Amino acid sequence: MTRPAARSGSRTSADRLARLLNLVPYLLARPGIEIAEAAGDLGVTERQLREDLELLWVCGLPGYGPGDLIDMAFDGDRVTITYDAGIDRPLRLTPDEALALVVALRMLAETPGVANREAVERALAKIENAAGDLVGAPVAVRLPGDTRQVEALRSAVEGGRALRITYYTAARDETSERTIDPLRMLMVGGRAYVEAWCRRAEAVRLFRADRIDAVAELDEPAVVPPQARPHDLTDGVFRPSPDLPLITLRIGRGERWITEYYPCERVEAGDGDQWLVSLRVTDLGWARRFVLGLGPDVTVVAPAELADQVRAQALAALEAYGTPVGEGTPSADPAVGAVTQ
Repeated sequence: MTRPAARSGSRTSADRLARLLNLVPYLLARPGIEIAEAAGDLGVTERQLREDLELLWVCGLPGYGPGDLIDMAFDGDRVTITYDAGIDRPLRLTPDEALALVVALRMLAETPGVANREAVERALAKIENAAGDLVGAPVAVRLPGDTRQVEALRSAVEGGRALRITYYTAARDETSERTIDPLRMLMVGGRAYVEAWCRRAEAVRLFRADRIDAVAELDEPAVVPPQARPHDLTDGVFRPSPDLPLITLRIGRGERWITEYYPCERVEAGDGDQWLVSLRVTDLGWARRFVLGLGPDVTVVAPAELADQVRAQALAALEAYGTPVGEGTPSADPAVGAVTQ
């Protein structure tokens, strides 16, 4: 099943308008600049910049006659603005834009391990001074999750100290004690993580801050082995691979959100409103809890082992509530049959 690509025309037009409004004051400050150099500074191609300059020819003040439109002179590959039509200053930030920029920079400043942190703090101070009246009240930003845990993790990362943590692993539904040597803290998908060398696993692991039940800083430095390498999180924390279990579910309309929230290998239209969805999971234990939490419009198609596990746990739940089950027909009850096949 192929989904239509998102339309980006309006966003592209808005980006170009902002670029054009800033282009005139940029060129005024650099008379005779080479087009190639200007394109590099502005982050566009030479072709795009030339198209922008052609559009500026027909922009200006009402009347739109000689003396009203923006004018420029070309000398080979160099350009100079000779009439700016009053557009001689860069755009000012709106209150919403200023606030969004301050929040984003404060979030970067709050995240340990960010490259060029001093540059972030300088930019933040400059914007706050310039946009103080626009932003209004002071802005405080904190990483999501337990603030105390996040602060303790930040302190350990910045101080280069080892940690002992009590961590809940959702995939296996278990809590364990671990000693870790932190590498960095980062934000992925709106959640705070600490990436560290786990002495128990003898490998680099990501630990979600909100799943750390307890943290204690040890009186010893973090010692990260030379073979430890940070993960590439460009595509998110979970990286499906062929060696992970593949499950196939038949879902109804109410569960189609799965295809947007989880990376799926296959999505096919079935009978009526049903879809067949295949996705990789960390293990079948997680998949079992995942399916049981979805509701009655989900059926396990494969693997058979997962269907058996879901059926067994559903039956155990029914027995705990004292619900009678017909002998020889364990899936006759709708609460059980809806999630297994």
